[in-house]
Order: sequence, then C-alpha cells, then structure tokens
Amino acid sequence: MTKALEPIYFRKGAEEGKRYTVDEAYFSYKNGISYVNQKRTHRSGRVEEHNHESNQCIYDMLTILAQARSYDTSQYEVGDKIKFDMATGKRVEDQTVIYRGKEIIEDENKIQYDCLVFSFVEYDDKNKEKEVITFYISNDDNHLPIRLDLFLNIGSAKAFLTKIEGNKYPFSSIKKKK
Repeated sequence: MTKALEPIYFRKGAEEGKRYTVDEAYFSYKNGISYVNQKRTHRSGRVEEHNHESNQCIYDMLTILAQARSYDTSQYEVGDKIKFDMATGKRVEDQTVIYRGKEIIEDENKIQYDCLVFSFVEYDDKNKEKEVITFYISNDDNHLPIRLDLFLNIGSAKAFLTKIEGNKYPFSSIKKKK
C-alpha cells in the first residue's frame, strides 16, 4: 500500500475442499478515480478477470485494517457504520466496518490494553449482520493492532500482538500487568 493507505497489490490463495483459487488485485489511481483489475486463477489454470473503477478508494482485506487504524474516533459514536468499497476476488462490493467503542482487553500474558474496537461485518440475504473480523487497536497515538478475532466458516481464530520495537510514540495503552 502507499503511504496514503491506498492498496497497490493484493494476493490470496484459498484451498477449500477440492477448490483451489488464487485471487490477485492490482490497484491504480488517476485523476481522483480508483481502478482495480482482479484476477482469479483456478487450479485448472482457467483465469477470470474483472475490472472496476470508483470515485472512492477501493480496499482489500488487509488494507482495510490499516485504514481502520487511521480513523479519528472522536468523529464516531458507538455503532456508527463506515461504508467502503472492497475488492473480493471477482467483484467490488459495498462493505461495512462498525465502530464498537472502547474496551480494555487482556492478552495471553495477562497484559491489559486500552483499545478502540472495530468490526468488519457482512450481511446475509435477510440483511442480518455477520461478524467477520473484530479489530482491537491500541488507544494511543500508535494505533497498533493488539488483537484480531476472526470468525471463519470452519471456526474462529485470534491473533495477538506479541512484540513491538521502534514505535514512534510511547506505548501508553498498556493499562496494567497482572
């Protein structure tokens, strides 16, 4: 991604049962327009390509986390929905991140952090929210991802920040160690 948090390239390989695909997205920008060329390659070698353009930035699954880290939460109330375009492999879809507020969370080492909480959600056919990823971001000037909760079709997973070096600002979101 660029320093302005604009995606440049995204790649995802997925093996689900007998299906194996590689999704790639190439992003470019010109005169205030975002362009994305998406390519899905199947195990058989068959390739599908799709192009899209938008007058707003188009994100991918990784760059939306970086974008969420940059949000000024003083502009949001708990429950506010932030809409954005996201490249999903075959198309660009309207997606939603919800600001959930602030929360003290504890990691595996019993260290507590003051965090900003955002949820990436999808909607089913009945417009019911399905949580996909919850981002816990340090509530300090670093805005580091402290924990990610992933809700997958096969179960769930959590990822924790384990080490930080060379941070620009003091790591003041640590509340206490038990």
